[in-house]
Amino acid sequence: MTILKDDERLDYLLGEDLKIIQSPSVFSFSLDAVLLAKFAYVPIQKGNLLDLCSGNGVIPLFLSLRTKGKITGVEIQERLYDMAIRSIEYNGLDERLSMINGDIKEMPKVLGFGKYDVVTCNPPYFITPSSEEINLNEHLAIARHEIMCTLEDAIKAASQLVKQGGKVAFVHRPGRLLDIVTLMRKYRLEPKRVQFVYPKANKEANTLLVEAIKDGNADLKILPPLVVYNDKNEYTSEMNEVLFGT
Repeated sequence: MTILKDDERLDYLLGEDLKIIQSPSVFSFSLDAVLLAKFAYVPIQKGNLLDLCSGNGVIPLFLSLRTKGKITGVEIQERLYDMAIRSIEYNGLDERLSMINGDIKEMPKVLGFGKYDVVTCNPPYFITPSSEEINLNEHLAIARHEIMCTLEDAIKAASQLVKQGGKVAFVHRPGRLLDIVTLMRKYRLEPKRVQFVYPKANKEANTLLVEAIKDGNADLKILPPLVVYNDKNEYTSEMNEVLFGT
């Protein structure tokens, strides 16, 4: 199998030995994906994990460093799915990691209800754009906007796929916090951990991390804030620990 196609490149994952295939013409992974992969609970030795809206497979790749369990990614865009498959094979992880090219709304029927210990999701954040924006770059539009799935679609699918007592983790924008909590409770997911991420100490939070338990008891913990950059525009010590373990 050809490793790279067209305008693709092979990038190192932050601070890790793994590499990932990326392309400037489709959506590359962002800090949000890294934060979610580090934030989510994972069983160390075994278990079944599922990542929805996987893109080029960055979250399954990161999670593979934290667990020996089986990880499945779901991505609706065929090109991103193909890139993820080749990245998994390049890193020699095809015995533990797999990808499905499909719609997350169909996954409970395809994969089975209540099969997964952990479900993660980095969904599209924004409302559907204009047709002009979609035509400009369909790959980016689908990754960023609720074209193929809404927030409710993602939360409903996650709830149907996770086991009783299993954990679901999302990354999103702080402005959707109430929507996320409302929808999680609608679909029997009880939020248990929330963390806000700030670009700088004196700025508003721009990223939200939420973890819930299927049919869990109400007991929400607000974790300490995570600040990305200091006044010198360098990563803070907390951020260096998250990204590089230093």
